[in-house]
Amino acid sequence: MATNSTASASALMCSQKDVFQQSSLPQGQYHGKGVQKHIEAFQLSKKQLVKIKDSMQAAMEKGLKTQGRGGAGSLSMLPTYICALPNGTERGHFLGLELTPTQVEIVLLQLSGEERQKAQLKKQYFPIPAEVIENKIFEYMAKCLAKFLDDLNTTEKYFPLGFCFPFACDHTSLNQNYCIEVLAVVNDTVGIMVSSSCEEKPCEIGLIIGDGTNCCYMEQAKNIAGMENKVGRMCINTEWGCFGQGGELEDIVTEFDRLMDKETLSQGLSSEKVGLSKTKNFLTRQGLVLSNQDCLHVQNICQTVFVRSANLCAAGLAAIITHIRTSQNLPKLNIGVAVSGTLYRGQTQYREIVQQTLKSLIPESTFTFVASDGSAIGAALVAAAALRLRSRQEQMSGVLAPLQLSTAILEKIRNQMRRDMEKGLSKETHNTAIVRMLPTYVRHLPDGSERGDFLALDLGGTNFRVLVVQLKSPQEGGVHITSESYTIPTEVAQSNDIKLFDHIISCIMDFQAKHGMQDCILPLGFTFSFPCNQLSLDKGILLRWTKGFSALGCVGKDAVQLLREAVKRQEHFDLNVVAIVNDTVGTMMSCAYEDPNCEIGLIVGTGSNACYMEEMRNVGTVEGEEGRMCVNMEWGAFGDDGCLEYIMTSYDKKIDAASINSGQQRYEKLISGMYLGEIVRYILMDLASRKILFEGQQPSVLKTKDLFPTKLLTAIESGNEGLKELHAALEEKGLTISEEDAQLVKEVCHTVSTRAAKVCAAGLAAVVDKIRENRQLEKLEITVGVDGTVYKMHPHFARQLQETVALLAPKCRVKFLLSEDGSGKGAALIAAVAHSKSAPQST
Repeated sequence: MATNSTASASALMCSQKDVFQQSSLPQGQYHGKGVQKHIEAFQLSKKQLVKIKDSMQAAMEKGLKTQGRGGAGSLSMLPTYICALPNGTERGHFLGLELTPTQVEIVLLQLSGEERQKAQLKKQYFPIPAEVIENKIFEYMAKCLAKFLDDLNTTEKYFPLGFCFPFACDHTSLNQNYCIEVLAVVNDTVGIMVSSSCEEKPCEIGLIIGDGTNCCYMEQAKNIAGMENKVGRMCINTEWGCFGQGGELEDIVTEFDRLMDKETLSQGLSSEKVGLSKTKNFLTRQGLVLSNQDCLHVQNICQTVFVRSANLCAAGLAAIITHIRTSQNLPKLNIGVAVSGTLYRGQTQYREIVQQTLKSLIPESTFTFVASDGSAIGAALVAAAALRLRSRQEQMSGVLAPLQLSTAILEKIRNQMRRDMEKGLSKETHNTAIVRMLPTYVRHLPDGSERGDFLALDLGGTNFRVLVVQLKSPQEGGVHITSESYTIPTEVAQSNDIKLFDHIISCIMDFQAKHGMQDCILPLGFTFSFPCNQLSLDKGILLRWTKGFSALGCVGKDAVQLLREAVKRQEHFDLNVVAIVNDTVGTMMSCAYEDPNCEIGLIVGTGSNACYMEEMRNVGTVEGEEGRMCVNMEWGAFGDDGCLEYIMTSYDKKIDAASINSGQQRYEKLISGMYLGEIVRYILMDLASRKILFEGQQPSVLKTKDLFPTKLLTAIESGNEGLKELHAALEEKGLTISEEDAQLVKEVCHTVSTRAAKVCAAGLAAVVDKIRENRQLEKLEITVGVDGTVYKMHPHFARQLQETVALLAPKCRVKFLLSEDGSGKGAALIAAVAHSKSAPQST
């Protein structure tokens, strides 16, 4: 991008040769005006610099979107695959090797891994003989490395190495006394950036201004086209020296830029005190006879070209800083810029101009320029960071491996579920079965002809709803639902039967008063989403509480009767409860109203359960052989007998031990949203104790129960916006998390949710295969009605569940249909079906 300042000055002076030689004449003043005219062409206004900044930013963003293949008007924006900067915890010996046109530089860093560590450094330079430059350079570098290490008399044999030069060298054979592993090949600009830090934070921009110029910076991965992993950051090599090839600089390029050649000038021509004599001596050697006035003209030319170079550099840097700030939606940005190069290091005035112009162009950002320790050191630090990440990833893989289940294990879970289903259906083994397979007495699915107004009570957790559902023909508007949500306080949920059901009745009365229904006694479907032994359509014995409920006097009693007794305790109030249903059954019924092929209900939310239409001949606990009946599996208890112990991790066991129903609902605790966040939290605590996360610290905030609600897990796996939520949530608790750690947290979340989806799919595969075998079909097509926040909201759960079911039940074509208010609408539909079947038939 930046025009070569010395070459431009040379071209300008050559064109003015006659002027210089004649400037001692009286007309010198006239020729001075001619010089000034040409100088003015090199002077850039702020408006021009802003335009250059904006053009550079546009070229960067085009290059990011097109992977550098955007043609005219785009920069190369080359990915370096350096995704992590050193964080101070790196430990060990690391080599850095830099190849320059004249020498090989080798450094050895010894890092302690301690906070604010000071690197122990050994360095050596090897001049490159002319005979090896052409075709023996790699062999020469290998010999240099071997000699460098031999001279150290070290007992170490393994050395990770970072190589500062843009082509592969990891096939070079080295002295067999050492094992040199090339972990990173970096650009010199990248090495400059990585070697430097500002206020104990790594610099995020690297800048070289010397014989050539280039810049690199840390870019958000989501902005880089073609990257599989869109989370975190990656260093981008802009190759900004090519900027302008698309004509962006055409209006500032002078005729002298076009005449540029490879001539260079000695440094110091722009210095007012020393430069005048140097200028005269230099030009005299060129065969020119000059007066002092001529020398001043030359100084002015050099100064002008010099200032233009600094301003162009500042404009490009302003484009990068502005891009970083705006892509992160930050009102302000404070950033460190690592700088190297002979022009920048050797010219104090150049540094000042760059910084002053930069402040003028981006007043909303602050920056600090840091002199680099060198590309070789940066290369060694890149190798150190790469080894740290590799080691950490290996440890992560070991921790997460027990949660990554093979197809063989999933098939084993499917087969065990199938055996436990048979036990629950059999009259002989039903009472001791873990998977209860409870009859619901729902014998018919809706056929779309149901009409009328029905009440529904949806009690599935500490929030519950009262609804009135109006079933009309499609011409009359179809299904219309009016509902109100109510809360059951914890002290009520954990009190006793009278307080709990009196509270529920008071909420129903409030609903009817609000909607003018005090005098209406409508058929009511009661969705009661807790394990029940159903003895008839309107009689269900509570087997145990789940989901944080523990009200006394309820377990072993009929929930409908408890509701009716609470009604009796009120004056001038009545209810017609015609059916008690599970939310899973309601989900199936709601979807069956839309799709007659829906014969399975699945819930994956706070809890998890499934139901399906079983052949009556297989339901040993109910009399009758004809037709079908919906069976509530209560599959959350699968594994309570220890049959899933082989997949239970130490984290699952901690979850179970800390729960209010230890030893129960073991399958549900692997799947449902109530527990997934806690599994993640226990894993993170383990990783912190192993010093894999949080830079070896063990934050006390991780001991906070329910730190990771399902909503946050869902957001984390949704991408960068979710990671911002993670940062905000933890910072609110007093924990600042690095981007590297955030990515590992995301990996943990993904592993936990993936296991949940696959374990759930194994159970569902057992269900669909059983239905297929019941009907003696070679191929089954069936629909599953699904509800629950985990299935609905998680970005990957549904897809992973569906793919795994297809894998484990290849003879079944399973369609998944999201339920629309299954626990409310479904309960009303069950009441409607029951009401229509019990109504007298007209003749």
